[in-house]
Amino acid sequence: MQTEINKVELRNLRIEDYKELKNSMIESYPEMVGSYWKESHIEKLLQLFPEGQLVILVDDIVVGSALSLIVNEDLVDKKHDYAKITGNYSFSTHDPKGDVLYGIDVFIAPKYRGLRLGRRMYDARKEICEQLNLKSIVFAGRIPNYGKYADELTPKEYIEKVKRKELHDSVLSFQLSNDFHVMRIMKNYLEGDKQSKEFAVLLEWNNIYYDESPRIINLEKSVIRLGLIQWQMRPLKDLEALFEQSEFFIDAVSGYGSDFALFPELFIAPLMADYNHLSEADAIRELARYSEPIRKRFQELAISYNINIITGSMPHIIDGTLYNVGFLCKRDGTYEMYTKIHITPNEVFHWGMSGGNEIKTFDTDCGKIGIMICYDVEFPELSRLMSDEGMNILFVPFLTDTQNGYTRVKHCAQARAIENECYVAVAGCVGNLPKVNNMDIQYAQTAVFTPSDFAFPSNGIKAETTPNTEMTLIVDVDLNLLKELHEHGSVRILKDRRTDLYQIKKLR
Repeated sequence: MQTEINKVELRNLRIEDYKELKNSMIESYPEMVGSYWKESHIEKLLQLFPEGQLVILVDDIVVGSALSLIVNEDLVDKKHDYAKITGNYSFSTHDPKGDVLYGIDVFIAPKYRGLRLGRRMYDARKEICEQLNLKSIVFAGRIPNYGKYADELTPKEYIEKVKRKELHDSVLSFQLSNDFHVMRIMKNYLEGDKQSKEFAVLLEWNNIYYDESPRIINLEKSVIRLGLIQWQMRPLKDLEALFEQSEFFIDAVSGYGSDFALFPELFIAPLMADYNHLSEADAIRELARYSEPIRKRFQELAISYNINIITGSMPHIIDGTLYNVGFLCKRDGTYEMYTKIHITPNEVFHWGMSGGNEIKTFDTDCGKIGIMICYDVEFPELSRLMSDEGMNILFVPFLTDTQNGYTRVKHCAQARAIENECYVAVAGCVGNLPKVNNMDIQYAQTAVFTPSDFAFPSNGIKAETTPNTEMTLIVDVDLNLLKELHEHGSVRILKDRRTDLYQIKKLR
């Protein structure tokens, strides 16, 4: 990606977006000159079905859109073309009492393709379909690569080859990867579509939550999926090798629909091997030069894979002072920094690190979270202050060299989950680094801990990895269980505190 992205926003289309929408559409369909929606069309769509019209913005500029109608299922079953399904572009086919969400357009400007922004809009369409209790999403997708094979393949043969991944079609391949299935081939669907030879593929996504009886669907997301990475320390040739390995794990956990990816503390340490001839204090400061490039790349990955990434931690220099920091790279393109507050004697003695001065929580699209780096979890005051601010999930990237160190982290993390009635996710590094001083051995067992009550596992462990083996841990946590615990638990630790006798407060 050539340009650094600061923010990505998905929202409903507004009429004042029209100029940017038009420009983006012209860029997206260069082969179809003059094929863009007029302002009167957009006004009509917003009048009929405003919640079905979506745009995606990058740094406040519209770069893509997904437009749709609600139609009756029998209209979809009949033979139709683009003009007929849109009521000859009057949208008279829209029926608020219909049962199918029909997609009439979706596009992303070429400059912003490859960031999975289209997938994000399709996920939003699926949410609309579920919220409105519609049977399915249907649309006729172009097959723009078919023109190259029309002399040797029938449309059916072409579609089968795309399904088997023997051929790639920019539109059809994308739709199939988004859980749409082929209903039938449409001939003479879109007049003037030379790339597709005017063929289209009618595709459908079924809403498994559809209920013929009307019901209210809870729009608030309560089940959050966590993707934790137990990282193997290994020699790395350069920064790109680190990015390649990191993206592999992000791709893996996002492929399972994870909302968060958590990396361990100081997982970038293999890059310090190039500076092993220096003193330990000088070597860690050289490693700090990578913190900004890493932050920028992880921001891009958070957008591309539609996942919130907690980057573990890394050395970072601010005004000449060395800190242990990490970044929360959100899937909307923004980021925030967190800093290790309590520094271990080892970090002070060998590296000359200093502790941070800010205790804070973070607002995300999955609720309020807290992040503490390793040693910080052994100080209960921090998490209690975060809990007072509404934290539901505490993330703890850690690095421990011995089983003794891990035992401290594990049992303190479990205590934080119980006393604050929250989930605690910990992720660490495993393996050896023979060419990096002060980072030679690691011991870890990544896990998600829970409160201890009837709605949770009896041992307070939701899931954990095999110790000292590189792997991922995918875990669902239900925030509604925490709400139930706060009000009706066997014990109610947060409610039963004697604040008339004692209090904890921030001094700054």
